[in-house]
Amino acid sequence: MEGNSKVKNNILNFKGTKDGVYLNIKGSDFQFINKELDKRINQYLQFYQGAKFLGVKAQDLTEEQILEINLMLKYKHGFDISLEELHQEFKNVFSKYKVDPIEKEEDSSQGEEGLTKFIHGTLRSGQMIKYDGNIVVVGDVNPGAFLKAKGNIIVLGTLRGVAHAGLNGNTKSIVAAYNLLPTQLRIGDIIVRAPDEDVARYKVPEVAKIHNGEVIIEPYLPNK
Repeated sequence: MEGNSKVKNNILNFKGTKDGVYLNIKGSDFQFINKELDKRINQYLQFYQGAKFLGVKAQDLTEEQILEINLMLKYKHGFDISLEELHQEFKNVFSKYKVDPIEKEEDSSQGEEGLTKFIHGTLRSGQMIKYDGNIVVVGDVNPGAFLKAKGNIIVLGTLRGVAHAGLNGNTKSIVAAYNLLPTQLRIGDIIVRAPDEDVARYKVPEVAKIHNGEVIIEPYLPNK
C-alpha cells in the first residue's frame, strides 16, 4: 500500500514558486492520472485554492489531454487559470487538425477511448454523437446534429446543433465553442432556447455553465 502511494505521488507533483503553482505529471495513463488528480485536489482543495496556477508540465500527454486537465482544474475546482491561456490552448489543439467530413452517424456511448472522445470533422444534420465521458469536436456542428455527453462538450468550431452536456443530471458540466449558436443547449436537466441572433454576441470562444440554477454564457476571453 505504501509503495503504491509513492507511485501516485511521483506521477502527480504540485510545485510551488514565488509566482504560483504548476503541476508536473509523469506517465501517459490519462484515465488513471485524471482520477488520481481529482482525488488529490479534493483532499487538499484549501491548499491549492487561491494560488495562481502557472500550467501543466507533462511530456507524455497530448495537448488535448492537457487542455482537458486545465478545463477540469478551472471549472470544476476553481483554479486561477487565465482565460487567455485556455484560449491559446484551444487554438493549439485546433491548428493541429485538417478538418475532414464524417461519413456516417455514430453512437459512441460504449466507446473505449477513456474520458474524452475526439471527433475530427463536421457533424451534419441527422448525425448523433453520444458518449459516457466528454466530447470534443474539432470542426463544426450543423443544425440537426446532436451531441450528448455525461461530461463536458467542447466544439472547436461553430455549434449550431443540439448539445446536451451532463447527462444523468450532472450540473457541473459545461458546453464551450468558438461560436456558440446552438439550436438547443441543455446542461443536466436545464434547457436553454436558441439565442436571439439580433443580440450582440462575444467575438471570442464562449462557455455555457450552470450558475444559481440557470445556464449562463460567458466569454473565454474578456472583451478588450
